[in-house]
Amino acid sequence: MKVAFTTLGCRVNQYETEAMAEKFIKAGYEVVDFEKYSDVYVINTCTVTNMGDKKSRQMIGRARRNNETGVIAVVGCYSQIAPEAVSQISGVDVVVGTRNKGDIVHLVQKFMNENKQIIQVGDVLKNNVFEELNIEQYRDRTRAFLKIQDGCNSFCSYCAIPYARGAVCSKSPDKIIEEVKNLASHGFKEIILSGIQISSYGADLDGDWDLLKILEEIDEIDGIERIRIGSISPRFFTEDRMSRIWRLKKLCPHFHLSLQSGCNITLKRMNRHYTTEEYRWVVEELRKNIKDVSITTDIIVGFPGETEEEFECTYEFLKDIKLSKMHIFKYSPREGTKASVMENQIDGNIKEERSNRLIELNKENEKAFMEKFIHRNFEVLYEEKSKRNSNSHEGYTPNYIKVICEGDKITEGCIFNTEIVEVKEEHCVGKLI
Repeated sequence: MKVAFTTLGCRVNQYETEAMAEKFIKAGYEVVDFEKYSDVYVINTCTVTNMGDKKSRQMIGRARRNNETGVIAVVGCYSQIAPEAVSQISGVDVVVGTRNKGDIVHLVQKFMNENKQIIQVGDVLKNNVFEELNIEQYRDRTRAFLKIQDGCNSFCSYCAIPYARGAVCSKSPDKIIEEVKNLASHGFKEIILSGIQISSYGADLDGDWDLLKILEEIDEIDGIERIRIGSISPRFFTEDRMSRIWRLKKLCPHFHLSLQSGCNITLKRMNRHYTTEEYRWVVEELRKNIKDVSITTDIIVGFPGETEEEFECTYEFLKDIKLSKMHIFKYSPREGTKASVMENQIDGNIKEERSNRLIELNKENEKAFMEKFIHRNFEVLYEEKSKRNSNSHEGYTPNYIKVICEGDKITEGCIFNTEIVEVKEEHCVGKLI
C-alpha cells in the first residue's frame, strides 16, 4: 500500500506530517510523491488566509485526479475550522481536525473497511492538552523540526488560528530533552523548535519552564550544533531574557520577529500587544549584541481601516529599520474573527498596490543585507542538491542566508566552511574553503 502527503502552511504542519508519515510506514505503507499514484492521499491543510483554503481544495482535486478510487484524508486547520465544508468536497473520505492526527492510520483503515465517510473533529477550545506526535526516524537527514508547543491565547483580531488550534499547551520538558538527545545520536546537526505561539511555551506548565530555559537545556546537549526557533513575539524579549540569550552558544543568529504593521494605530486594531517603539528596541538590542544577526518578519497590508497615512507610516518604519527579509501578505478576511466584520474593508486593488511597494522594498533590503557578507566565510549546512545545477548543493548559513555552492566534496547534512562570493536574487553563490 502506498501513501502520499502534501503539507500547506507552517513548520508545525511540517512536523505533524512527518509524524503521520512515520505512523503509516510502521503500518507497512510506502511513502510516495504526492503527484504519483497512491492508495492514500493525506492533505495537511492551512487556513491562515483564503489562499490557504483555496490551495487545500486544489490539492484535494489533484489527489482525486491521480487516483479516482484512492482514499483522501484531509487534516489540519482548514478541516478544524470548516469540517462540514471540507466533508462536502467531492472525493473526501476522512476529515480530521488539528487534534487526533495520531489516529490517522486507524481512521483511514476504518474507512477502507466500512466505506463510510469519517469526520473526526472535536472542540479544540476546550482542549489544552499537548498531543504527542513523536518522530523516531526522520526521512530528512539534515535539519529536524521539533514541535514543542501548540495553541494560541492571543486572539488577534484578524486571526482564526486560536479557533483552529485551541489554547496554549506545551510539550513536557523531559520529553523535549529526550527527543533532542535522540536526534543528536542520529547525526542531526540542527534542530528547529516550532510552535503555533512558541514564545508562550511553558505558560501552562508548573514551575519556571519557559522557552528560554528549554533553549538553555538544549544548548548543553552534545552533537547538536545549531538551534533555531520559529516565529516569536517581540514581547518575549525582556532585559533579563536578553542577557541570558547572549550566553547561548548554539542559538542561530536569526529571529523571525513578528510585526504585521509598522503603525501603532493599525497594531491596536489588530489587537497586537506591542508598539513599534518596543519592536525597534528589540531589533536594536539584537543587532547590538549578536554578530551578523538576521531579523525577518511578516507584514499584513490592507488591514480593515488602514488609511493611506497608516500605510505610509508602516512603509517608512520598514524602510528605516531595514529588516533582512519581509514576507508580505494581503489581508484576507477569516470568518468568525473581529476584523472580518470591521468597517472600511480595503479594496483589492489598493491591497495589491501596497503589497507591491513593500515587495520592492524587501528586495532592496534583502539584497543590501546579503551584500554585507561578500568575501566573508560562513559555516554552511548543506541540505540538498540544487535544482539549478546538478553539481551544486543548497544550504544555509547560521543567519539563514541561502547559499548555492558547486563542489564534489559536499555531503548533504554536513557543515562546510564556505566563502560568500556573489549575491543573486534571493540567494548567495558560495565557494568551498
